[in-house]
Parts: sequence; structure tokens; C-alpha cells
Amino acid sequence: MAKENHQTKEDQIHHWGSTPEQEYYKQQGIRGSQSFYTSPRGLSLFTRSWLPDSTTPPKGVICMVHGYGNDISWTFQDTAIFLAHMGFACVALDIEGHGRSEGLRAYVPNVDLVVEDCLNYFSFVKQDSELNGLPCFLYGESMGGAVCLLIHFADPEGYDGAILVAPMCRISDNIKPRWPIPQVLTFVAKFLPTLAIVPTEDLIHRSVRVEEKKIIGEKNPMRYRGKPRLGTVLDLLRITDNLSQRLCDVRIPFIVLHGSADVVTDPDVSRALYEEAKSKDKTIKIYNGMLHSLLFGESDENVDTVRHDIFSWLNNRCGTNHQ
Repeated sequence: MAKENHQTKEDQIHHWGSTPEQEYYKQQGIRGSQSFYTSPRGLSLFTRSWLPDSTTPPKGVICMVHGYGNDISWTFQDTAIFLAHMGFACVALDIEGHGRSEGLRAYVPNVDLVVEDCLNYFSFVKQDSELNGLPCFLYGESMGGAVCLLIHFADPEGYDGAILVAPMCRISDNIKPRWPIPQVLTFVAKFLPTLAIVPTEDLIHRSVRVEEKKIIGEKNPMRYRGKPRLGTVLDLLRITDNLSQRLCDVRIPFIVLHGSADVVTDPDVSRALYEEAKSKDKTIKIYNGMLHSLLFGESDENVDTVRHDIFSWLNNRCGTNHQ
């Protein structure tokens, strides 16, 4: 069930400046709302929606999943606002331990439970009278891309397509701890899974190219700034190892987008996904020289290129089942 969210002063802070949220949405020609959703396992999850203005019936629904350490209230909104302005209804939730949702910060002990949360929330959204019966697409960035593929495996007929932005189908060797650290951490994690000691640098500096945008990203009041927690890292390794072995099981229509210079998730795995997936309708875009944060961290010109590739792909598939 959804319940009203009462804003605090901190909630008024946005990366676009001091313009109040609803006024900003109006300037962008869209409608926006926020609420809390209680999942079947009793977890309170913060959610948002971004819809076309009331004079424009939505073309389709996009169910969005953010990446590790991120949330849906800072720069992640920009893509949803763009797509809503272009006629699509977008919905998203802060996953367990992220943003304003319940849970220890950045602690995801079982990604399978996150998949269940997303499945339940997106099913709830699709029952809305304004959205019921519309083409429905998954959208995931980084870890969210992996979650979207797991949603597809859990509900193979539930979605008309997927947009996978630098999906974490395998964690890049560039950021994995070297032996014997993983073996030591695995042992310690059995006793102290919430311990935040995994030795990695702040990924914002390896994900975002434009210096001014690094500053904006660092100002996000909801961004997790600590080291990754042992239990989270082990489960991400588990699900990405599993996904990399199951690329041939992917049957959903999809577009996968990746920067060739991404050192956080591996563009070669996106190439393998494109080659091995059984989907009859599949598209790949590898952007030369771009990093991990395709939809924020690059130049505005590059971000516009990626956005319009996504929009064009969506627009061409609304009203037709390509599975």
C-alpha cells in the first residue's frame, strides 16, 4: 500500500537548485509525485513517479531501478523527467538500504529479495487505471540493470522490453579487490556481513567524466559515501557470476548501452549479452570513450545522444509486442 510522504526541509534540496520540486516539474511540462510503498515483506520503500502532463496520455510505462549507492531523488531523476516530457510514465523506488527506503545504508544482503520488492511494486503500479494496459518496460542502471534481468527471469512475460544502461552483469576486474583479500573478506563476512571495509575507491571519480558534475554528484545528501559492506559485495558477486552464465536465457527485447571506457562494469559483458541472448529484438550501443555514468557524468551533448537513443528505441516499440 502507498502512504503520503511528508517532506522535511532536507527534502527540498535538489541538484537543480532552490526551485521547489513541484514548480520544477511544472517548468519541465510533467507531473511528479512521491510516496512510500510497503512491500509484502514489510519494508517501507520510497517511490517516485514522473508522468506526462495531464493533456498527454502516456505512451508506455517505464519501471526504473537505480544503481548501487545511488537513489532516485538526485540526478537519477533527469532521465525520468526527460522521458516523461517525451510522453512516457516513469516510476521508480529506492531499493532496500538506499535513499529514503528502510534498511542499513548500502546493505543489500540478498539481491533476490530486492527483485521481489521491485516485482511487487511494479505490479502494483501497473494496476493504476491511467497506466493499465500500456506497454511496460524495465530500465536499470548498473546494478539496476542486473536487477532488471533478474526481474525478467522471474517474470518472463511481464514486460515488453528492457533498457540496460551499463548493466552490472559482471563487476569489472579493475575494481575487484586482489587476492588474497576476497578470500579473507568472504571468511569475515560469515560473522560480520554489515562491516563496511571492502577496499575500493569512491566510484564517482571513475564513473563521471565532467569535473563540474563530479561536484554535483558529491553533493547528493542521500549518496552512500562509506566503503562497500561485506554482505552486499558478496551477494553482488554471487548474482553477477550467475548472470554472466545465464546471458543465453535472456529473451526480452532489449537495448544495452555502455561506454567503451567504463572501468566499473564491463562493456565486453554487454557485448556478450548482445551476442548470446535469445531475444529476437536486441540492440547494442557502445559509446566510444564514454565512462560508466552515461546519463549524467558525460558532457551534455553526450548525455543527449544517449537519451535520444533510448527514446528512439522506446518510441519504435510502443504498441507492438516484439518478444
